[in-house]
Amino acid sequence: MATAPGDTHRTQTAPGGAAVPLEPHPWNGGFRWSEHRGPWRALTPAQAGAFDRDGHLLLEGALAREELEELRAALDPLVEEARGFLRKVPGGRLGVAGVDTQIVAPHLVRRSGALRRFARHPLLVDLCHDLLGPDVRLYWEQAVVKPPHSAEPVLWHQDNGYTYLEPQAYLTCWIALDDATPENGCLRLLPGLHRRGTLRHRATPLGFECFGDPDREVAVPMRAGSVAVFSSLTPHRTGRNRSAAPRRAYIVQYAPDGAVALLGDPEQGPPVRRVAQADPERQFPVLRGGRRVPAPD
Repeated sequence: MATAPGDTHRTQTAPGGAAVPLEPHPWNGGFRWSEHRGPWRALTPAQAGAFDRDGHLLLEGALAREELEELRAALDPLVEEARGFLRKVPGGRLGVAGVDTQIVAPHLVRRSGALRRFARHPLLVDLCHDLLGPDVRLYWEQAVVKPPHSAEPVLWHQDNGYTYLEPQAYLTCWIALDDATPENGCLRLLPGLHRRGTLRHRATPLGFECFGDPDREVAVPMRAGSVAVFSSLTPHRTGRNRSAAPRRAYIVQYAPDGAVALLGDPEQGPPVRRVAQADPERQFPVLRGGRRVPAPD
């Protein structure tokens, strides 16, 4: 895969002093980013061009106040259940989730009709049409809440660095349920690196980490009801919540129909399994042949 001039030897120093080089994931062979050509439903040609260039877009005020209130009402009790579960775990932490770091509540569409309907929101589905194609499934969704004065950040990573999907490029819609600010841990992204495909990640006590460059990062403060749209290949992180109030977000991800997860240890060799991402309970179709798939009655 081609390397941009000046990037070959750039590294960051990770916790503990280890150098994290900018290099492709071992399973990423010859990735090429595909430009988006339209026709457009949600985006303008300029917005689509910016997404191709930068790997992200911000849609301010995308949700109406009533929609935002309904979304919060559906999510808040499920997040509290997740918080209660974490309190019972020794040390209050499980993977990247923790009572004192961030509450993570995944796969909520299995339990909420309101969230199953929201996953088919016309704006989100039209974004899928514009940026993924005519046949798309919900891939993953989760609520994430940073409690006040949270203890740890989320490290630089690509979403495809956790579970490696083919095709590598899927779509993340990061929905602010509260105003997201630099003080309370808003998104920070590295534009342009999505065009390289999946980067090599290293495991840390705070989750997976890939290359990060503070000189190139872009902070994305957002008002509640706004949606940050970015590629699964866009490196991003969030800081600690240093404020006295929680910072809530709902993350909804979509992948082309037919996407498969590659399983195995990339440092030991090729994938050992390929798993279709088509669980009907939580990975249901939202677009089929370019047509929106309505929620069941």
